[in-house]
Amino acid sequence: MAAPIIILGHRNPDNDAISAAIGYAWLKNEVEARTVADPAKREVYVPARLGPLPPETAGVLAKWGIEAPMVVNNLYARVSDVMTENPYSVTTGATLLDVARLLRKHNVRALVVVNEDGTYKGVVSMRMIAERYVAATELVGEGHSHMAVAADLIASLDQRVDEILESDVLLVEPEARLDEATIDMMNSPLREAVVVDDDSIPVGIITRSDVAVHPHRKVILVDHNETRQAAAGIEDAEVVEIIDHHRIADVSTVKPIKFLNLPVGSSATIVTLEAQRLGIEPPKHIAAVLLSAIMTDTIILKSPTATAIDKQVVDYLAGILEVDPTEYGIEIFAYRGGDADMPIDKLVSADSKEFAYGDGMVLIAQHETTNLESVMAREPEIREYLRQRVAERGYACALLMLTDIIAEGSQFICEGDRRIVNRAFGINCTGQGGVWMPGVLSRKKQVATRLLEA
Repeated sequence: MAAPIIILGHRNPDNDAISAAIGYAWLKNEVEARTVADPAKREVYVPARLGPLPPETAGVLAKWGIEAPMVVNNLYARVSDVMTENPYSVTTGATLLDVARLLRKHNVRALVVVNEDGTYKGVVSMRMIAERYVAATELVGEGHSHMAVAADLIASLDQRVDEILESDVLLVEPEARLDEATIDMMNSPLREAVVVDDDSIPVGIITRSDVAVHPHRKVILVDHNETRQAAAGIEDAEVVEIIDHHRIADVSTVKPIKFLNLPVGSSATIVTLEAQRLGIEPPKHIAAVLLSAIMTDTIILKSPTATAIDKQVVDYLAGILEVDPTEYGIEIFAYRGGDADMPIDKLVSADSKEFAYGDGMVLIAQHETTNLESVMAREPEIREYLRQRVAERGYACALLMLTDIIAEGSQFICEGDRRIVNRAFGINCTGQGGVWMPGVLSRKKQVATRLLEA
């Protein structure tokens, strides 16, 4: 079976990035189940994430008993993408005759040798056996009779493999980067490398011929199409689809792909529209996930990014769940908990994105709250954290939008070169108190675009 296709949002994932991945994975797998009769021939789609779960996402998943998407650190090809799984093995007590028979029976060049508890011990190969017999011919040149040499070779068939195995074999982990493992393998005197798990159990084997053709992990991007926001190794992956509602950026592909990019308030809206187009109604648990994403990304439909299409989709999903959409949105925001006790890195950076600005970068972070006063009480702490980020990452400036979803506006707190923000918005964002921006709710539509075009 082919490797699964990963569906993945952006770095510092918000609720929409993770929920859209979950919803689209469900939809793609549902389509496969309905159109491909043989399960073995179906593509498998797996949702993933590039960071921790936002509290609202964690709350929704827990309520509906949905497993959190796996964490993906990078998209580089892995050892597990090319290894032969469950390699043939023998225990240390096997004889050379046992090994020879197994090598011939399974038409392989090497066997993994394991201890009685199944842990890795070494490797015995066809090459080693051949060298053993070639070495025996030297005895003839040293005056031994042919019969004596033959008798010695016959006797060697009962020799235990733990007396002749190769122990200086390259060991790699399944999730190791294939390019790095390949370099190590080419510098190894042996042609094989054994793949072991955390308990030293052999789970695969790779040879130099296995790494000759470099595979590419297939990925569908949701809620982004910009390399700065994508997983490390995106250039090594094969992007097969993109589902997004942001500007078209710089992710490129080697062949045409399905690219759904719509000016709506949430990627989850696009996923729902695609399900409707295909005539597939989401079950309640998927509807709950998708609706939560739309309500957080559009700030309960108050954001200027919210469209009439988002409203229609919200009503559709709320109908499946039999809930009032506004009350549902407030319930989702409540999962975020109290701002006073939230770790400062989570408060500032949980929903943050980098944007290219001239020859450098700016950071625009957003924290949505129903109690702006409690957040502003932490202003000194917030500013110190922003200054650290500017120093560590070399940002031209770092802007935090503290968005009050009740008052429908945002308090700007800025560190670094504040002139960038002041010039773009015609304000005086000083080092204390910040500036209240009434009606500013959308980072994408009202802040990032204006800041980058200034």
